[in-house]
Amino acid sequence: MSLAVDSHPALALYAFTTTFPSPLGTIESPDWLTALLLADAAAPLSREESTRAVVRDMLRQGGYKPTGRGKPASEYLVRSASEGKLRSINPAVDACNVVSLHSGLPISVVDLDRVTEPLRVGIAGEGASFVFNPSGQEIRVGGLLCLHDADGPCANAVKDSQRTKTRGETTRTLSLIWGVESLGDRTDRAGRWYRELLERLGATTERMRG
Repeated sequence: MSLAVDSHPALALYAFTTTFPSPLGTIESPDWLTALLLADAAAPLSREESTRAVVRDMLRQGGYKPTGRGKPASEYLVRSASEGKLRSINPAVDACNVVSLHSGLPISVVDLDRVTEPLRVGIAGEGASFVFNPSGQEIRVGGLLCLHDADGPCANAVKDSQRTKTRGETTRTLSLIWGVESLGDRTDRAGRWYRELLERLGATTERMRG
């Protein structure tokens, strides 16, 4: 599987695949992983206000406005964790949320068996949208950097599509860290830590390069 990445003046994308030893519905997140869902947990990366600002600036490049309900997912995680409301979902999502929370970088994780090639990262066209939750709510993603598959945009730094989200049967995922060039090696450090957490769970990971 390959991933094409359109030219972008600020994006530093870190993409990798993960294969779990069994379906996610049969794997429970261990205590050491769920403990990292706390806002004050000791972690190799820590949030900085400058990270929040440059991520928003990066998402504005295509004309999208990352404010209000359209702000980066990493900002929602900070609020939930600070209020003690960040709960375990499954090992794949928990690891994603842990790294996003502490790095300040938004991250997408999708079920590889629910996307259809070709895969491309680029700015979504005007009027593009997708359903992002079981109740059928839609997000308009025109002007926003998104992962696209053959059926259209399906993930981004704000919300991921319901049709490609992980489920109990998931055994393979694609993770995308929506980093920013001006942050130096922060994205790579987040990616390495993310993969270490997943491999500690018994999964295997492989870096994808556009």
